[in-house]
Amino acid sequence: MSDQARQWTWPVGLVVYGVFACIASGSAGAQSLAAGSAQVYPNRPVRMIVAFPPGGGNDIIARLIGARLTPRFGQQVVIDNRGGASGIIGTDIVARAAPDGHTLLFVSVSHTMNEAIRKLPYDTLGSFAPVALLGRGPNVLVANPNLPARTLPELIALAKSKPGKINYASTGVAGMHHFGGELFKDLAHVNMVHVPYKGGSAAMTELMAGRVHVMFESMSSIIQHHRAGRVRGLAVTSPKRSSSYPDIPTVAEAGVPGFDMTVWAGLITPVGIPKPVLAKLNDAINKALASPSLRERYAANGVDPVGGTPEEFGAFIKREVEKYAAISKKIGMKVD
Repeated sequence: MSDQARQWTWPVGLVVYGVFACIASGSAGAQSLAAGSAQVYPNRPVRMIVAFPPGGGNDIIARLIGARLTPRFGQQVVIDNRGGASGIIGTDIVARAAPDGHTLLFVSVSHTMNEAIRKLPYDTLGSFAPVALLGRGPNVLVANPNLPARTLPELIALAKSKPGKINYASTGVAGMHHFGGELFKDLAHVNMVHVPYKGGSAAMTELMAGRVHVMFESMSSIIQHHRAGRVRGLAVTSPKRSSSYPDIPTVAEAGVPGFDMTVWAGLITPVGIPKPVLAKLNDAINKALASPSLRERYAANGVDPVGGTPEEFGAFIKREVEKYAAISKKIGMKVD
């Protein structure tokens, strides 16, 4: 090697070494920052956006978990109801929020239904990081107690004898309750008229008054009315009977095989959240779900607590998106 070559070898070697040292240092620094962010998380109140009006079944489930997370975080979990457009308004707010774990979105089955039937301002799978599946449970097909149908087979027989004369209420066009009604019509081969309302409270009021005949509604929203005899539970929409009301048959076993509209609730956050923060958040939720008091309150509202990892919840959401894409195609459900 010439003297000139030797003169260049050492400086180049030092430069290369310096580059790799900087990369290693940067990587270690990034890991240190990520770990540090988890240690101080949360450092201010955590906003949980519930993309539904206050007082409904989703709001109840969200507030129950929020109340358990507050003491674990040492920061207030603030419930922020942003109802409208079948949950799209609240969901879009979270999609645009900073991915630091201080903004959460309470989601339900309608989150995956929207992907199948609407043009959305966000990517259902790509814009969010799943945190945890909170719980699952059935909706209930309920009837006005004066309707001359005490069982699901009797309702089907009545609807077939009076095509277009029996109606069902929903909380709005292309929402979960509308999906349930249209799927039921398709599988039971009946002709019922859809009557949409602006929210579950209005629909339930009209049902109890007898101005509509039946509706699909969450267990948490109908329990008190069912106990008081203001509505009659005909069937639950899950594949298995509810542990809260085991005397109510499933839609499938009562005469409509293949019907499954299990409802669920979970928490997601903007994509890009640091992994240590996501892990800390997931751990806090799983510990809260293991609380006997929360499990009791969830069960009283017809919800079976689930929990699990972010990866498990992400795979679940993907399956739900595919499921409702197939259902919407089958029943012709689409919103421009």
